[in-house]
Amino acid sequence: MYKTIIILYIVVFFTYVLFSRQPDYFDGEQMPATIHFVKDQNDKSVAKATFNVDKKDYVVNAAYLFRSFTEGEKVNIIYEKEHPEKAAVYSLWGYWLTWQELVGSIVLLIVLFQAAVKITSHPSPESLIDELEDDDRPRKKRRYNS
Repeated sequence: MYKTIIILYIVVFFTYVLFSRQPDYFDGEQMPATIHFVKDQNDKSVAKATFNVDKKDYVVNAAYLFRSFTEGEKVNIIYEKEHPEKAAVYSLWGYWLTWQELVGSIVLLIVLFQAAVKITSHPSPESLIDELEDDDRPRKKRRYNS
């Protein structure tokens, strides 16, 4: 039972990930960008990816939890032609997998699994009687043996 649940979780999670990325993986364009550190309002250095589309410069946030860059590092970005200002750094951690979705889906998996175990571990007396009555009925025979 555990193997089936884990396989189902992985299939559903990765199907969700494949079709929910913004900018869209299937419609997006990829191109190289350069990392530069810029001071923010709090006077902290923040990694930004700079790139050029149609002779116009764009800057997008490249900082993400557990990801570090160096000044001048080359990275790939993904963007949609209609909205290049909404680009994202194309990487496994940060574009494909985000910590919020990963933690949220694991918590949801655990909660739903515990709810299913709780519901099925203590059946009501009526459902037990129904189950026993179903065992007394003759079962349909299959037309063909396989």
